[in-house]
This record gives sequence, structure tokens and C-alpha cells, in this order.
Amino acid sequence: MHDDSPIIGPGLYVDNEVGAACATGLGEAVIRICGSHLVVELMRQGRSPEAACKEAVARIIRREKDLTNLQVGFLALNKDGEYGAFSIYSGFNYAARTSAIDQLIDASYDRA
Repeated sequence: MHDDSPIIGPGLYVDNEVGAACATGLGEAVIRICGSHLVVELMRQGRSPEAACKEAVARIIRREKDLTNLQVGFLALNKDGEYGAFSIYSGFNYAARTSAIDQLIDASYDRA
């Protein structure tokens, strides 16, 4: 059996004043940029959840020499209830449920 628990900071980060973010994919790449913390701090600076996730993905892409089979996705929620996600490749999706919607959403991504 394999348990998969996020490391606080890179894999999961919450700040009640801002919001929360989590990551999935190749953990070593996420750790190198302290990804989820980065996403929350970018939201603190005014970025939308999706824009913050997109910047975290861009940092991984700039840093990693070989993106072959390197999938990482971020998901974020701000204190106003806005949410968004972004990944390196297609295939990352998430469920969203509010009073208005109940759906599975394909995250935006950088590479086909």
C-alpha cells in the first residue's frame, strides 16, 4: 500500500487571509519551488487562483531541463471562493461544486 501525503509548503499550503493551494504530480519538482506556498503568495499579491497556478507551472518549466513525463498540476482557492488550476500537460482535472455548478473541470495547461 502506498500512502500519498503532501508536504506542507510545497504540496499543500493554507493561509486564512488569502486562501489555499495544493499540488499533484512529480513531488521533487514541486518541492524545488515550494509550489503551493508560492501559489498562495501570488494570490496574496492579487493574482487569480488560475494565474497563480499558471506562474507556479511556468517556474517549474523554466527550472527543469527535461519535461518528458514530468506532470505537475496546481489547484487553488482564494478566500472569496474563486478557484482555478493549471498543469504542465493536459489530463489534470478537478471537481467543483457550488450552489451554481457541480462539474468536473479540465485544468488549463501549458503543453499539448
